[in-house]
Amino acid sequence: MNAFRLFLCGAFTLCATLVLAQEVPPKRAAGAAPVAAASAPEDAAIAQVRKSSEQVIAAFNAAKVDDVASMFLPKGELIDEEGTVYQGEKEIKDLLSAFFKKFPGTKLTLDIESVRIVGPVAIEEGTRTMKAKDGTTQSQFRYISVRAKTDDGWKIASLRDFSDNPAPTPNEYLQSVSWLIGDWINEGADGAVKISFKWSEDKNYILGEFQMSGAGGPARKLSQRIGWDAGARKIRTWLFESDGGFSDGNWTVLEDGIVAKYSSVNSNGTTASATITISQKDKDRFSMKGTDRIVGDDREPDFEIHVVRRPPAAGK
Repeated sequence: MNAFRLFLCGAFTLCATLVLAQEVPPKRAAGAAPVAAASAPEDAAIAQVRKSSEQVIAAFNAAKVDDVASMFLPKGELIDEEGTVYQGEKEIKDLLSAFFKKFPGTKLTLDIESVRIVGPVAIEEGTRTMKAKDGTTQSQFRYISVRAKTDDGWKIASLRDFSDNPAPTPNEYLQSVSWLIGDWINEGADGAVKISFKWSEDKNYILGEFQMSGAGGPARKLSQRIGWDAGARKIRTWLFESDGGFSDGNWTVLEDGIVAKYSSVNSNGTTASATITISQKDKDRFSMKGTDRIVGDDREPDFEIHVVRRPPAAGK
């Protein structure tokens, strides 16, 4: 991880380690003696952490590197979500300086979930969020911060970040092939192919319908479902033919198109495999090329078709 992202995870967590959170004292049973006196030292310590946190947030949002770095112990450490360790005032200051130079105007907000005083240390857990000057760029991390009590207040001894970014949705993974959405057609001397792609109702799949009519041959229909395979970390597709055959394929998205590896079971029980390359020419044209086609024990010839977007019907 680069220094800037580290800072996101570290320096701000540091700010996060200080913020305005405080554990709510447990309710006491009816008739029980007041516990205010016993918890007073802990309450005072938490109040001190809160005050320091407010100071750090203000210093960070004002891009005051020295003030933020001073909240660490001389050998305090900052560990990013990938396990990279930054230790000592110089490394932390260098990190902050580089960050503010590259990302001026970045602001910090914190959500402290708990603060615990355990002997001479304070342990804080929560989430910190960073937003760019224009309010669009955002990073979010969970953190655990350990603070030590010193004559100058509660200093950060160790601060560690953990990734808290939500996993992309299947819809987001499929955006790279969403240009397929729409109605398409291919017409040639040997027949015609009509193709239609649309999002499923839940937006987690792309659904395809194929209608193929050959010169003098029976028409064929295929239904396709394109989805994200979280286990294989690939786009996966399933094809079902009207005669009972079916295919399963994995897609690899490249800069110049899609390479799909298919294996099939035909309605008569024979098996087949092929590589289909889909190349987008522009927003209204793409080609499909079939290679390495094996049906049973026989090799089939390659093919290539060119598809164009079908114009809307009259009146639409």
